Amino acid sequence: MWNRSENQIKLVMIRHGATPSNKEHRYLGRTDEGLSMEGEWALQEAKNAYPSIDYLFTSPMKRCMQTARILYPKQEILVIPEWVEMDFGDFEGKNYMELKANEYYQRWIDSNGTLPFPNGESREVFIERCKQGFQKMLLQLKSRHQMTSAMTAGLVIHGGTIMSLLSTFYGGKYFNFQVANGQGYICTLNEIQGYPQLIDVKKIGQDRL
Repeated sequence: MWNRSENQIKLVMIRHGATPSNKEHRYLGRTDEGLSMEGEWALQEAKNAYPSIDYLFTSPMKRCMQTARILYPKQEILVIPEWVEMDFGDFEGKNYMELKANEYYQRWIDSNGTLPFPNGESREVFIERCKQGFQKMLLQLKSRHQMTSAMTAGLVIHGGTIMSLLSTFYGGKYFNFQVANGQGYICTLNEIQGYPQLIDVKKIGQDRL
């Protein structure tokens, strides 16, 4: 369905702008924190260099909604609830310096992040949630767009959501797709035997604009 150039779907995945917690390298998951002034300014300065899009999807969290409005002020925002960032549980709001003496945190580090967060989510549960959101996005695209023409969809989401979607639909290790605030990836959506796949994945972001 999406393999031919005339009906090709491009996806632009963008991590939200910087927040106060991001600047302090804190685990920011379920906390609905907005952008910092520096984060807003950086997006405003670079917004004209981001790819143009036809549809705009976001996480419902404030930092993503604000980023979407800055980068694409004329686009209708379509919210995907499943794309809320991972719940970091007891690590929420803390940074490495505050956690380095925590025995469970060290066990989590040693596991390469595969252990579930205490009183939070496991990576497997989070990835499955993000996959469900991706399928919901595809259904909305099909209902809104004539699939006989090419188009581009923007996804303003969280770093963890980007890592989940790319490791699932493109392949590779979860942490291979880490990006800084305002960065992301542009890729092509393909369909192989009825299963969506991402190809031609290229990094974009403020340091590449």
